[in-house]
Amino acid sequence: MPRATDESYTTGNQTGGMLVPVAQVGEATIAYEERGSGFPILLIAPGGMRSAAALWERAPWNPLDHLAEHFRVVAMDQRNAGRSVGPIRPGDGWETFRSDQLGLLDALGIDRFHYLGMCIGGSYGFGLIEAAPERVVSAVLLQPIGLDQNREAFFEIYDAWANDLRTARPEVSDEALASLREAMFGGDFLFNTSPREVEQCRTPLLVLMGKDLHHPESISRSVASLAPKARLIERWKEPEHRDAAKAAVLEFLLSHTPSQANGRSG
Repeated sequence: MPRATDESYTTGNQTGGMLVPVAQVGEATIAYEERGSGFPILLIAPGGMRSAAALWERAPWNPLDHLAEHFRVVAMDQRNAGRSVGPIRPGDGWETFRSDQLGLLDALGIDRFHYLGMCIGGSYGFGLIEAAPERVVSAVLLQPIGLDQNREAFFEIYDAWANDLRTARPEVSDEALASLREAMFGGDFLFNTSPREVEQCRTPLLVLMGKDLHHPESISRSVASLAPKARLIERWKEPEHRDAAKAAVLEFLLSHTPSQANGRSG
């Protein structure tokens, strides 16, 4: 069983001098941050392969600050990003990260939960919905990534992450890194999810539109039109639209929170 604890440890090229909450999920050590109380919500940050809770500070607003008054907010560092660390082997891919995500929730005693993910978090969110639809109560997707004449751009950001990892972790093989590159960004549409799978999604979705190379407008619009219970917000990043967008996210999550539910297993 995964277990959660507090540790002080060194991960990659970062040294943690303070107690950091972590969950041991298989061979991976997954670091996370937790705030607030109430029904749980899992946050997965932007940053591609560098997705880590600290990157929420660079977002238009920080959902840890915004949502902790109403929910038990759990934000995690993905495997080999931020303070989390784990092996990389040929055959790893989206499922590897999904196992970490569900393993962290299991370690924290969380069964059902809301989900909020930005950037690569959009694809991670659909992976969770497909694997455990009964657990994901609703999902907010902020500028999801996807394929629209931009594959090389994703390979470039992957390669930059892989080169940094080679320096910190020389034991990781080039074969494993090449295999993971193709597994993560060699696919179509959301890279891990097809349009047909989005059409079959019955989870309520709130999509906040992307509009750049890595977060194409076409992808956000496609997800919002294909998913039967999806709503699209087009303007949300600009200062004049942020308060309304934050209010819409909060209202969406509250409206889908089960009554008299705490999200815990058992």
